[in-house]
Amino acid sequence: MRIGVIDYGMGNLFSVEQALKRIGAEVIVTAQEAQLQEVDALVLPGVGAFPDAMKRLQETGLIDFIKATTKPLLGICLGMQLLFEESDEVTPTKGLGIFTGRITKFTNVPRIPHMGWNELAINKQPNWLSIPNERYVYFVHSFYVTKMNVNELVAFADYAGIQVPGIVAKGNYTGMQFHPEKSGEFGMYLLQQWLEGVKKHANKTYYSVS
Repeated sequence: MRIGVIDYGMGNLFSVEQALKRIGAEVIVTAQEAQLQEVDALVLPGVGAFPDAMKRLQETGLIDFIKATTKPLLGICLGMQLLFEESDEVTPTKGLGIFTGRITKFTNVPRIPHMGWNELAINKQPNWLSIPNERYVYFVHSFYVTKMNVNELVAFADYAGIQVPGIVAKGNYTGMQFHPEKSGEFGMYLLQQWLEGVKKHANKTYYSVS
C-alpha cells in the first residue's frame, strides 16, 4: 500500500512517515502532484499557523488537487483543520472547505494550548473503524473546530466542558485533530484501521457510517 505524505513545508513529516512505515505502508513524501497521483492514499500533516499553511499549499499548487481527489485522505492536527471552511487564527482565512465548520481559539479553559491525553467519545462509527474501550489520544492545539456538521463527527474529546472534535469523516476524507503517531498503541491502531479502510476503498464501502 503506497501512501503519499503531502510535503508543503509545515508538517512533522518524519514522525508521520515512520509511523506509517511501522504499519507496513510504503511512504512517499512529496509536494509533486504527479507523484501524489500515483499513490493509493494521502496524508496531510500540519504544524503551525493556519494562514501560513494555506499560503504554502497555494504556493505548491496543491489546493485544487486536494479538493478534487477521490483517494482516501487523512488530515492530522493542523492538516485536519485545513479541511474546514475558515479559521480565525491570526487573521480570518479561508480553508479547503471540504468539511463544514470554523476553526476558533479556545476560551475559558484552564490552559492553552490544549495539550495532553484525552479520551475519545464516539458519535458515529465508520465501517472501517472498530474502537476499543481504551481510547486515549494525545492532543496539542490552541484552536479547535466549531459549528461543524454533527453528521461528519466521528469522535470527540471533552476539554473543560468543550466538545472538541477529534475524528471527522466525510466521503473519502478523514481528519484527526490529535496526533495518532504520538498516541501510543491506540494511535498506531487508528492508523492501521485507516490503512485497512484504504484497502476497501475500491468497493465503495469505505466511509459508510452508522
